[in-house]
Amino acid sequence: MRLCMIGTGYVGLVSGACFADIGHQVICVDNDQEKIKMLVLGRIPIYEPGLEELVKRNLKKKSISFTTSIAEGTKKSQVIFIAVGTPPKDCGEPDLSAVEQVSQEIGMAMGEYKLIVEKSTVPVQTGKWVRTTIQRFNRSGVDFDVASNPEFLREGSAIDDFLHPDRVVLGVENDRAKQLMLEIYEPIGGIKIVTDIESAELIKHASNSFLSMKISFINAISRICELTGADVVKVSDGMGLDKRIGREFLNAGAGFGGFCFPKDLKAFIGIAKRLGYDFNLLKEVENINSNQQRHIVDKLEKLLWNIKDKTVGILGLSFKPDTDDMRYAPSITIIEMLQTSGARIKAYDPVAMDKAKLVLKNVEFCPNPYKVAEAADAIMLVTEWSEFKDLDFARIKKSMRQPVILDGRNMFDPQEIRGLGFIYEGIGR
Repeated sequence: MRLCMIGTGYVGLVSGACFADIGHQVICVDNDQEKIKMLVLGRIPIYEPGLEELVKRNLKKKSISFTTSIAEGTKKSQVIFIAVGTPPKDCGEPDLSAVEQVSQEIGMAMGEYKLIVEKSTVPVQTGKWVRTTIQRFNRSGVDFDVASNPEFLREGSAIDDFLHPDRVVLGVENDRAKQLMLEIYEPIGGIKIVTDIESAELIKHASNSFLSMKISFINAISRICELTGADVVKVSDGMGLDKRIGREFLNAGAGFGGFCFPKDLKAFIGIAKRLGYDFNLLKEVENINSNQQRHIVDKLEKLLWNIKDKTVGILGLSFKPDTDDMRYAPSITIIEMLQTSGARIKAYDPVAMDKAKLVLKNVEFCPNPYKVAEAADAIMLVTEWSEFKDLDFARIKKSMRQPVILDGRNMFDPQEIRGLGFIYEGIGR
């Protein structure tokens, strides 16, 4: 099928490349001319494992192409996906101006039936506005349908998530749109959930908010563990064996970050308020998460007595492993708090250093973890990259000024690290 993907960010580029790989003819659109020039050459502007190879393979097969023209993409395609950014406004609700602008241009360019699909994360009832906008700007009055197809891609495993999903949510307004959407996703397994558009829109915000709630819940439990001498890892394991709860997202640590969870949580609180419901539960989820970084800095201060004039090494900067995404990364807040207290910061991340340099100031970026450890009064693990599991801790201890490790993700074995002579502190352990 001929598909158009408008927007080539994490969602649009991964989705477009995967659609091409399963047999569709895909044209990707973006208004960033430099990005399109890169993509035409097979160069990827973001870090996502396997994505560059996927794009190059489909460029070679000529099953994917790139343009800056929405009109071109609309005219050449039967189904058009809107995957543009919806950044938060000051009030927390998403800015839908890009979705509106794209809808206008689609409406003006349509000359025959099209199916327009929301792929961006948008508030419930956005589909109605997409339909209204296209109708107003489609002077030809051609028939069209609107659908919602929220994404559930995790940075670092986005390709596998797309090709092997837990579920595919298809929000449609009639049987014609349903059949088209089922045909598009026919090569992909997983449960296909067909709903009305409003339910599909709500599933995305409800899912991300619930996962955020699980993370904040276990971080709150970690505080109780610290006050009682319990081990939050064992508590999580015990809880997770209950099939009604599950073990995923029950890892205490520095709190959640990235562009999706904080943004979608704040957006859902704002959406509920606009609809007349005060979502106090999610407000507390947000509050617990923001306090978690303060708690970790306070823990380090107790280990060092004073933070002022101390050198603190930070391992991991991206908001999670296997991505270079620094948006809402807990490392940013933690480093800024440490600097406010007078600490000198050294840092290393396997992938995110270039992007980190754009948002972090007065930080000594090191080429490897061992340079981070040199003359450091403490090391704090913030992002649990797998390469940190195999560090030579004897070498690290020898080069540190004080052998203090604060494990912000409970990645290391406390007994093993303490047995090497370190002063070790985890979260809720």
